[in-house]
Amino acid sequence: MSARILIVDDHAVVRAGLAMLVNAEEDLEVVGEAGSARDAIFEARSTKPDVVLMDVVMPDQSGIEVVPQLLHELPEAKVLVLSMQDDPRYVREAFEAGASGYVLKEAADTELVAAIKEVAGGGRYVHPELGARLVSAETAERRRAEEDPLSDREREVLRLLALGHTNQEIAKELYISVRTAETHRAHIMQKLRLSSRAELVRYALDEGLLEPS
Repeated sequence: MSARILIVDDHAVVRAGLAMLVNAEEDLEVVGEAGSARDAIFEARSTKPDVVLMDVVMPDQSGIEVVPQLLHELPEAKVLVLSMQDDPRYVREAFEAGASGYVLKEAADTELVAAIKEVAGGGRYVHPELGARLVSAETAERRRAEEDPLSDREREVLRLLALGHTNQEIAKELYISVRTAETHRAHIMQKLRLSSRAELVRYALDEGLLEPS
């Protein structure tokens, strides 16, 4: 039984090339094409594909943004994101949106076909090198979080608190609401396990936050 493929790309020439590649496989069949995210939804409803080959950059909406909508319409379908972006952040966003695979447009024909078949069979696919970079990036982020649990905005709030500013003054200084300033303060105290302003000031001094920039 062949897997049914829907190709979504805003370039007709690209869609035609992908269709030729896919249809050349005995166990793959192109059942529809779409040139926009909106058309992808309509085509998916009418063709009921097993795999949606989804471009990222399109005129009306990002391919990654439309993945949840597609999967809501067709929970059994799999989405394989096809992108020119080799940034690990895009890979993570695609998988978080519900995609089952991520393959680069520059990939060899054999890799693309293998990715489609892997996803169609219920697996997940990302190029080994790109997957390794994703793991490396996530590891680095976790390490940074362990070394410095505060966000840039929280560090700003911490510095102002240590300098004696009130929540109202901090809100005005950073163009945020007083409630948001209070929330930041609560998160800072919780993350750093601090219980008093004196401890907060000591931490700010140790981190060099009170030194002239």
